[in-house]
Amino acid sequence: GCCTVLIDGEPRLSCLTLAVEAEQTAITTVEGLADGPHLHPVQTCFATYGGSQCGFCTPGFLVVAAALLEEEPEPNDQQIMDAIEGNLCRCTGYQQIVESIKQAAVLKREKGNEPAASDPHSNPHPTAHSPVPEGPFE
Repeated sequence: GCCTVLIDGEPRLSCLTLAVEAEQTAITTVEGLADGPHLHPVQTCFATYGGSQCGFCTPGFLVVAAALLEEEPEPNDQQIMDAIEGNLCRCTGYQQIVESIKQAAVLKREKGNEPAASDPHSNPHPTAHSPVPEGPFE
């Protein structure tokens, strides 16, 4: 499940999806979960509650969790486990992942429509529209 993306809001394995199947669709990767400089609640909570562990499976869990929280704002443990069952984590188990998703649900409900689930973070992919730092460049 580490290759999971959202295609029209539904989690799909990108490695098993033909490009023609994604034609004329909206595709969201883990990078697309953030709202500009603010992390999505699941990204914030995975960092805070240790859901990331080694990080290999994290993108898939984040994408699936974001989709779950859009459909079910107050998921119980069983709903969370059902949603993430296709993602394989080989670190230590799923407890920190489940806890991270539960806390993300709380954060998402508390924030409502406010975009900021985190303090602003730097843009790792600056564009031509990003401000240019001032000072001499050598």
